[in-house]
Amino acid sequence: MFTQDYNKNPFIVIWELTRACALKCLHCRAEAQYHRDPRELTFEEGKKLIDDIYEMDNPMLVFTGGDPLERPDVFEIAEYAVHKGVRVSMTPSATPNVTKEAMKKAKDVGLARWAFSIDGHCAEVHDHFRGTTGSFDLTMNAINYLHELEMPLQINTVISRYNVDYLDELAEMVEQLGCVLWSVFFLVPTGRGKESDMISPAEHERVLRWLYNLSKRVPFDIKTTAAQHYRRVVIQGKMREHNGKSSTDHIYYEDALMNGKTGQIDGLGRAPKGVNDGNGFVFISHIGDVYPSGLLPIKAGNVRTTPLATIYRESEVFKNLRDPDQYKGKCGVCEFRFVCGGSRSRAYNVTGDYMESEPYCVYIPKVMRGKKRAVK
Repeated sequence: MFTQDYNKNPFIVIWELTRACALKCLHCRAEAQYHRDPRELTFEEGKKLIDDIYEMDNPMLVFTGGDPLERPDVFEIAEYAVHKGVRVSMTPSATPNVTKEAMKKAKDVGLARWAFSIDGHCAEVHDHFRGTTGSFDLTMNAINYLHELEMPLQINTVISRYNVDYLDELAEMVEQLGCVLWSVFFLVPTGRGKESDMISPAEHERVLRWLYNLSKRVPFDIKTTAAQHYRRVVIQGKMREHNGKSSTDHIYYEDALMNGKTGQIDGLGRAPKGVNDGNGFVFISHIGDVYPSGLLPIKAGNVRTTPLATIYRESEVFKNLRDPDQYKGKCGVCEFRFVCGGSRSRAYNVTGDYMESEPYCVYIPKVMRGKKRAVK
């Protein structure tokens, strides 16, 4: 068993360098704007933040936005982090900012990986979701540049009602593009994202099972975001494959790792245990506000006035999120609560309570099934 303590340090830190972005994505958490906010953390403040992050057992650091490339000092910030020994990756938007020169600079600085978003198997679907004509073609050109530079490629995809019927085609394209990791996001209705854009709870389950079956035959790794119940689906699948010999009395996150290994599976290293909002995960906004994640807009502090470690370790909202026994409804009694826990972001944005049950999970915990039988 792993001993990494998420009560003390996160596994991954997301820093929103800016909210400026040229795209108009339908699901945009940040509701990005065309111009930079003058209140953004400065370069010097960014260096102090990186120092603080490094001292928290050196978690992974991801630059996001908006579009991180809208900041002219993005590579200076990255270089400072890399020189400290921080593992840095970046999720730029597919805009004219993504040039071969920019990618080469990123490689020279030492960025571990670039991630690009592909939300459709064709330009029509992808560009509609991204709100910008030509985004698909820009993305494909950028991926070609990345391969020329021999940098690892991560592809991010948001599952929504716009692409759920084309997943087979999308998976085939992801494989042909030669990515090392397919990071599959399940839409959360926050920012510009709406519940009407989401797939149903039953469709969530179907897609998660489809992803597990896909993971057994493709050369790239698969992980999910805002779909913690994928871990439960993977464990259930492995139990079935072992003739039900595994017991749900002892469920460990290692069981949910794709190829059964427990360590460095993909290029940056898979989390040694389940990460959830505020539990191994922390988000810092462009102005320094700290949240359990970018999809859970409950402010816990600001790094300009309080050290990140203090906010992460001592904030009431973070402490609550790290105690699955306190979750409400079926999530609080589910036998998978310590490896899954449901999306706290979706619970908040759908029900108004971040401790409520994951509203888009169809699974009924064993203890609740027993109670229902007793009532009959």
